[in-house]
Amino acid sequence: MHQLFLIDQAAIGRLDLHQCLAAAGFKITGTAGDPDAAWPRLQGHWPDAIVLDLDGPPLDIPAFLQRLCAARPTPVVLCATQRGRTDPTVRQALAAGATAFVHRSTANGAALVAAVRDAMHVPAPAPASPRRPATGRPSRRVVAIGLSTGGVQSIDAVLGQLGRDAPGIVLVQHMPEKFTASFAARLNSQYALEVLEARDGDVVYDGRVLIAPGGKQMRLRRQGSGYAVEIRDDPPVRHHRPSVDVLFSSVARCAGRDALGVLMTGMGRDGAQGLLEMHAAGAPTAAQDEASSIVFGMPAEAIRLGAADDVLALDQIAEWILTTGRIPGRARTKTVAR
Repeated sequence: MHQLFLIDQAAIGRLDLHQCLAAAGFKITGTAGDPDAAWPRLQGHWPDAIVLDLDGPPLDIPAFLQRLCAARPTPVVLCATQRGRTDPTVRQALAAGATAFVHRSTANGAALVAAVRDAMHVPAPAPASPRRPATGRPSRRVVAIGLSTGGVQSIDAVLGQLGRDAPGIVLVQHMPEKFTASFAARLNSQYALEVLEARDGDVVYDGRVLIAPGGKQMRLRRQGSGYAVEIRDDPPVRHHRPSVDVLFSSVARCAGRDALGVLMTGMGRDGAQGLLEMHAAGAPTAAQDEASSIVFGMPAEAIRLGAADDVLALDQIAEWILTTGRIPGRARTKTVAR
């Protein structure tokens, strides 16, 4: 896996870069707020490329590039939301040896990924292969998971501990259109679970994870004695498409106490109200704790509303899913992470 180091003066900017590039299959070896802070961290583990955001107070980028060239020539991809290619800072950095510049926005995250691949001479991934036939059985219990900022790196800790005997999972990760397919493909290649970008009508099977496509809304519906998903071009809900609240509300309506709800790291409030609806419908519910959340926004709101039966550390969530998923109609007990 190709390795990147990220430099951005804003903490939320570093998280956004991490989420975008990790979803595309790159391994993020480290982050820093500026080149001076990055330098000692680069010595211990040189990446294949560096992504450097130019927004914020001026930085001495030419000096950093000269230092980098002298120590270990490494491709540097520049990005910015507040500067264009003709900006003096950008032109100076390109003249000093930076590899490329991309204007950074949610809409063109694919352009940044492409620029990084070009800088490292990495070909784009081949189109996804046809779906293999499901080997699990239709799930009688459904696990609904919602994540946002920090979720790309956090979900690995959950899915990596689950096998093909796990209950079927429906998942919303806030992510732009066209990124969820590569995100799902990466997870599918790494773990025993079958992980797919959901399509309309996909059945929820044990051992299968269905990820809501970016730019779409996903709902759960009954199908015979099991469940399937609906994928629709419905409008955003509180600025989110996909929305965790949309998924969780549908799970509360059609699965009730036969579902489990987990709200993990993320900024804002999406999913808290939906988790409360699942809780009211009799489903066991959990929220990630503050210590292990990269951004303690969504789970904090769920806890505040009283929507979470259990508050769990990241490394407890998979075991909670397996244990709770085996006990139909489990009696509620308030549990706080150690």
